[in-house]
Order: sequence, then structure tokens, then C-alpha cells
Amino acid sequence: MGLLSRREHTARELARKLGDRGFPAAEVARVLAELQEEDLQSDRRYVESYLRERVRRGYGPAHIRHELRRRGVPDELIEEGLHVADCDWEELAGAQRGLRFGRERPGSAAERARQWAFLQRRGFTAGQIRAALAAAEVPPPGSPGHEQR
Repeated sequence: MGLLSRREHTARELARKLGDRGFPAAEVARVLAELQEEDLQSDRRYVESYLRERVRRGYGPAHIRHELRRRGVPDELIEEGLHVADCDWEELAGAQRGLRFGRERPGSAAERARQWAFLQRRGFTAGQIRAALAAAEVPPPGSPGHEQR
């Protein structure tokens, strides 16, 4: 209960932590089953909490999916959580790009690649990154990034 009082944990995290503290596997399984039955531990609730926090910090769905899998959350719960998340991923990618690089579109192929790599590391998909780069403002005429047509 002490572990759950601090933050949500996945069942796998709790099992590992309790096992590390020397509790027998059978006892850990019994306690986890009781906690889940009483809704004191829920992987679904963990996904909701984790998603809210990671979206608030500007991470994309691929990053979030990877981290949740690493924590032992079943794929069905991850996909369900991402599906019901109230998040416009393209808008979030654009906001992260703007915070890091400013509002203007990248002025060169190298700068575009740098911004693309940044958003990819944050866990955004290719489509979300394309939308974020396309939504950036066109630089004013005469500025270094302005393209002549």
C-alpha cells in the first residue's frame, strides 16, 4: 500500500518491487489480485495518468507507447488509452517544434532535418511531424528563410 500511496504503478512494477524486497512470488501474486479486485491497483488507471503527464510534457504517441510497453502494460490498454486521449498530436508536435525552434519554418534542408529528428525523438509520427513543419509560419520576404518563387 505504501508504494501505491505515492503514485500509480503497473502490476508488473509492483510485482518487481515486491519481489526485490524478498516477498515470495505466490504471495505477491495473491496481493496483486486482491489490490486489483478492490480497484486499488489498475493498469488502465496507470495508463490514463501516464498519458496525461507525458502529453503535458510534450511527448508523442510513439514515445508514450514504447514507455508503457517497457513498464509491462498490455498493448490493448495502451492502444485504448491513446485512442481515447483527448490530444491533437499534430498540434502538440507543432507546439513542441515552436518552443524549441521558434515559429518560422526551417530555412534549409539541414534545419528541416534537425527539427524532424527532434520531433521524432519526442515520439511523433512522420505524418504528425510533416503537419507540424507545414504549420510553421512562412518567414517574411527578404528574411534568410524566405523562399523565392
